[in-house]
Parts: sequence; C-alpha cells; structure tokens
Amino acid sequence: MSLIKPISKNNHDIKFLQGNIILVGMMGAGKTTIGKLLANYMGKTFLDSDHEIQQRTGVKIPLIFEIEGEAGFRRRETEVLHELVQAENVVLATGGGAVLSAENRALLRQHGIVVYLSASVNELQRRTRTDKNRPLLQTEDLHARLTELHAQRDALYREVAHIIIDSGKQGVRSLVQRLARKLLFFKMKKLRADALNRKKNVIKAYQPNNYES
Repeated sequence: MSLIKPISKNNHDIKFLQGNIILVGMMGAGKTTIGKLLANYMGKTFLDSDHEIQQRTGVKIPLIFEIEGEAGFRRRETEVLHELVQAENVVLATGGGAVLSAENRALLRQHGIVVYLSASVNELQRRTRTDKNRPLLQTEDLHARLTELHAQRDALYREVAHIIIDSGKQGVRSLVQRLARKLLFFKMKKLRADALNRKKNVIKAYQPNNYES
C-alpha cells in the first residue's frame, strides 16, 4: 500500500501541526492503520502502546491477560502511557480500553490533541472477526460483545477527545487528509483563543481596582 505524500516541511501550516496527536477508539477503529499514515503525512513518529507493551514483555497481549488478568494488563498500560506521552511530535495509538482509567484520560488530554476514531459496531465486527490477538473479543457472539464494550466506552472516548471523526465512512487516505485539516483548524482555533485570553489577562491586570489608592 503506497503512502500519502507527506506535507512539505516548507508548508507554512506545518508549524501549527507540531506536538502530539493521540488516537483513541474501539478495537478495530483503525488506530494503527490510520495512525501510521497520519504520522507519515504529518512528519511525525508513530507509536503504539499495545505494541510497546508486547515489546517490553516479550509476549503477546492474550498471554498477558491469561497470566495477569485484565487488571494486570491495565497497570502495564498505564505505566507505558506515562512514558510514551513524554515523547515529542508523535502520533500515539492507544489500546481500546485505555480510557477506562480516569488517570489515563487526564494524562492523554494533558499531553496532546486527542482524536476519537469512531465506528459502528457492524464495521468493528467486520474488521475484527478473524483477529485472534484481542482477548476481550474471543467470544461466540462477537456482535453482542462489541455492542457491550461500545456502550461502556463510547462516552469515555467522547469525554477525553478534542476531535471526533468517523473512521468507517471513507477510505483511509481520504480520512487521513480530512483529519489533518481538522487538526490544523483545531490548532489554529486554540492559538487564537490563547492569544485572546492573554489579552484579557493584560487588560484585567491594568483595571483601576488593581491599584492601591
């Protein structure tokens, strides 16, 4: 699969796109696929928290679940996220359950622009039905399981996200380019808001009641 042509480093927009982008969403939402293309397009490094956990432990995630349970995996996940968010100018794909922890949600929002890649349960089922590396989806009724997980997590994804985009309505290349535009708009809007707040603070500092009589 050919990659999207990266944004030129001479592009004036590129200065607004510095910083971390953090992808959240359900298993099968496309965080890894879209994350890799987005990182290439925007000249960033791609990181994946699940992959990092597997690299450090030397085993697949299903075995971690088998030995340590979901609680053990979640502890490892939080430890890894604390380290990965310290990286600069990266696209970070997180595990589907990372948002279950309030600590994780606060951490992600603090260290980057959080993007929720949403997708319908039917689309998630189509993408994950043959995947044996997702321990929470090893069930006879995949659709019911995904429906349950989506109901548990959707509000948390929306709570932590700065941007929400449907990952199931178009091809990944078009989606990446549309997401890049959304990110640029968000960053420019934030810069304007920050500048306005600074002006307000300056004006407030010079109000008459701030001087001694």
